[in-house]
Amino acid sequence: MTDYLIVGAGIAGLCFSDFCLKNNKTITVIDNQTRTSSKIAGGMFNPVVLKRFTSIWNSDEQLALAMPFYKSIEEQLQTKFLYELPIFRKFASVEEQNNWFHACDQPTLSHFLNDKISNEKINHINSNFGFGEVYKTGFLDVNNFIISYQKFLKDNNLLQVETFNYNTIDFKENHVIYDGKAYKNVVFAEGFSMLNNPYFNYLPLDGTKGELLIVKIPELKLKQIVKSGVFIIPFGNDLYKVGATYNWQDKTDNPTEDAKEELLTGLRELIDCDFEVVQHLAGIRPTVKDRRPLIGTHYKHKQLHLLNGLGTRGVLLGPYLSDLLFSKIEFGIPLDNNVDINRYYKKMQLK
Repeated sequence: MTDYLIVGAGIAGLCFSDFCLKNNKTITVIDNQTRTSSKIAGGMFNPVVLKRFTSIWNSDEQLALAMPFYKSIEEQLQTKFLYELPIFRKFASVEEQNNWFHACDQPTLSHFLNDKISNEKINHINSNFGFGEVYKTGFLDVNNFIISYQKFLKDNNLLQVETFNYNTIDFKENHVIYDGKAYKNVVFAEGFSMLNNPYFNYLPLDGTKGELLIVKIPELKLKQIVKSGVFIIPFGNDLYKVGATYNWQDKTDNPTEDAKEELLTGLRELIDCDFEVVQHLAGIRPTVKDRRPLIGTHYKHKQLHLLNGLGTRGVLLGPYLSDLLFSKIEFGIPLDNNVDINRYYKKMQLK
C-alpha cells in the first residue's frame, strides 16, 4: 500500500512530496500538466508586507524552514533555483520614509529592515527619497524548480500525467482505492482547480488573477529586487520579471492588454532606459477571503486532506504548510487554527 497519493504538482504538491520522501514515505503524484499559478509566479519571497510595512504571519518560522528546504533540493537535484537578494523599497514621499522608521522600531520587523535610508545610486532608477532595504529576501525560480522536481519524480516513476477522476475513489475503512491501487492518504494540492473538487469545493477559495511581464533590459544591470508601484526581479541574461497585477473578477488565465499596460506604466515610472517585452504571462492565484491558507483533513473522509490557499506567498508557505500538514497526518499534531479548514467546518456545522 502506498502512503500518499498527491494530486497537483505545483509548489504546494511538490513541497509536500519532498516532505514525504525525506521521511521515507511512499508516494504517487498525479498532475494534468496544465499551466498553474506556480509556473507564472514571480517567485519573490519577502517577510514584510511592503505596502503597509507589516510582518507576514509567522515569517520567522517560514523563513527558517524554507531556506534549508530549498537548498537541500538544489543539492539533491544539482540545480540552482534559489536566489537570495535584498529588496529595495523605493520611497515616494517623506511620509513613506517616516512609516519605514516606525516599522523599524517594531520588534517583529526590526531584524528584517535596515533602519538607515539608502541613497545608493541604482543604474537607471531614480529616487528622490531613497530606498528602504529589506533583509532575508530573494526569489525562487519557480518554473525551474517545478520542471526539475517533476523530472526527478518522472525519472523515479512517481509522477503520473493525467486528470484526476474524483468519481472513482473507493473508500475503505483506513485507506482508499484509486485506479486499482491502495493509498493510506490522498492530499489535494490543486490550487485554483480545487473548485472542481467535490470534496472541498464548498470552501471559500477566491482566486485572484495575476499577470506579469518578462522584459529584456540590457542597460539596467540590476543586482537587487526593486519594489515601487511594480516589482522588478533580475534573473540573468538581462532578463527581468515585472509584476504583478491583481484582478478579483476575471478567473481566466488569458493575458490582458489592460494588465499589460498597467505593468508597462509602472515600469516606465521606475526606470529611464529602453526595454523589450519578451513574454506576458497570467494565472490564477489560489487566494482565500480571510487571507489564510486552507489545510487540513476532510470532516467525513479522514483519508482525504487539503493543502491549498497559498496565495501570493507560496514560496515561503509551501514548505511551512507541508510540514504542518505532514505532522498533523503522521503524528496527530494539531494545526494552527488560523489555517485549519476546521474553522470553516465549524461555521458550516459539518462534522
